[in-house]
Order: sequence, then C-alpha cells, then structure tokens
Amino acid sequence: MIFTQTPLEGAYVIEPEMLKDERGFFARTYCSKVFAAHGLSSSIAQCSISFNKRAGTLRGMHYQEPPKAEEKLVRCTMGAIYDVIIDLRPESATCREWFSLEMSSSNRLMLYVPQGFAHGFQTLDDNTEVLYQISEHYAPELAGGVRWDDPAFGIKWPLPVVEISDKDRDYLDVEC
Repeated sequence: MIFTQTPLEGAYVIEPEMLKDERGFFARTYCSKVFAAHGLSSSIAQCSISFNKRAGTLRGMHYQEPPKAEEKLVRCTMGAIYDVIIDLRPESATCREWFSLEMSSSNRLMLYVPQGFAHGFQTLDDNTEVLYQISEHYAPELAGGVRWDDPAFGIKWPLPVVEISDKDRDYLDVEC
C-alpha cells in the first residue's frame, strides 16, 4: 500500500499496490502491521456500507465525540464520490481546514480519517456504494456533525445537492 499524507496532519490517501498477472490483480487494502508502522490505528470495531441511488446525494459531515471518537478507512466500491474531511481538532494547525478527494471503484483509492475529523461525501454517479472500516462501535449519543454548507469551511461541492437527510441539512453553523 502507498500512503500519501494529506495537507491535514494524520489523514492519508492510501493506494493499493496491485500485483497483476493474466487473471487480473491482487491488492491488499488493509494490514494492521502496516497501519501501525505508519502510526495509524489498526483497530477495526465494525464495517459498514452506504448505498446511494442518485448522483448528487450528500451524506455528512459526521463525527463521533470522545470517548468513542472514530478513525475511519473509507473506500468507494461502486460508482464514484467526492469525499471530504474537515479537521475539527482545536489544537491542530489545520483546524477548520478541509481536504477533498475523488474516490471511485476504478481508482480504488482509500482515505484514512483520524479522530477529530468530520467526514462526508457527495455521490458523483448513480448507484454508488461506499465501504467504511471504523475503529469504534457506533454510539448515537456521541454522534455529531457540522453543516455541509457552513460558510466557516467554504467547501466547494461539485454537484447540486439532490438528496440530503434532514439531520445533515439542519446541523448548526460552527461558531467562529
């Protein structure tokens, strides 16, 4: 696996290294030893998928509070997404900055999202599926979020939003 540090400390784009032959290819997408060697959490408590029918669907921007703050490894397994993370760590030099990445079933890129980040995505294709490997069990009482269009962040989404949950639409603006 090839790990590329993003401009936000602790967040990585991960590219599988493909071993190709006449049958196709084989690639490792996770190894606890390799993640630990990069200083990343190697714990996986649960895996989830998100299926989205329409291009332009927006999910996010979600996080989970301590003591159940999550690390996530996110990969698009069908279709394509515009994936976004926001650094919400008050002590970070990049607090309130965001990073985006287009991930698709064809480029096979993954994004490692550390604790203290909000995460969300917008689908770029119909019938898109996203796979999450998550370090903590979901704790609804600790779930939070920031609004996808909060001017404090200024995220530039590629498509008009055609689907979004009421919860994601109604998060409050961040106090600056």
